[in-house]
Amino acid sequence: MFVNVRAIITRQTPDGREILIQKRNKPFEGSSPYELPGGQVEEYESLYDALVREVKEETGLEVKHIKNQEARITTQDETSNVEAITPFCMYQTLRGPVDSLGAYFLCEAEGELLSDGDATQQVQWIKVEELKNLLEKQCIQFSWIDKSGVLYYLRSLEYGTSNGV
Repeated sequence: MFVNVRAIITRQTPDGREILIQKRNKPFEGSSPYELPGGQVEEYESLYDALVREVKEETGLEVKHIKNQEARITTQDETSNVEAITPFCMYQTLRGPVDSLGAYFLCEAEGELLSDGDATQQVQWIKVEELKNLLEKQCIQFSWIDKSGVLYYLRSLEYGTSNGV
C-alpha cells in the first residue's frame, strides 16, 4: 500500500478564492488529467515534511501554512518517534490501479510558480467557482484520486466546514 500526501493550496484574491491545480506529466501512464500537488511519502518521512517537499518539487512554491499544524503532537522514546496530526481529510482507494491511502491538507504557499514541475505541467491558479462549474459540466478531468479530494473540498465550502484555507 502506498501512503500519499496531497495539498489543497488556496489563496484569496480580490476576485475570489483560487485553488492551485496542475496536469500530471507521466506519459507512460497514458493520460494527463489535472491533479493537486502531492505524492508518495518516503519511509519514515513526516507527512508534513513530505507535503512541503512535494509541493516545492511540483510547483516551486514554499508551503507557509498548513491548517491545524499547530495541533501536531510528536512522541518519542528510545525506539520510536510518532507524529499525530489533523489533516483536512483522508482518502483510501477501495478499487483501482494502485492500493493507496492518503491525507489532504489545506495549505497556503508563496513564491514563484513553476509552469512545469517534477512530473507536472500547466501548474496554475483557477477560481474555485470556475473549477466548480467545469466539474459540474464535466469539462475538466481530474486524476482518479484527486477527483474525490477536490469534490470533498468544494462540498466543505458549501457547508462552511473548511474555513477557507
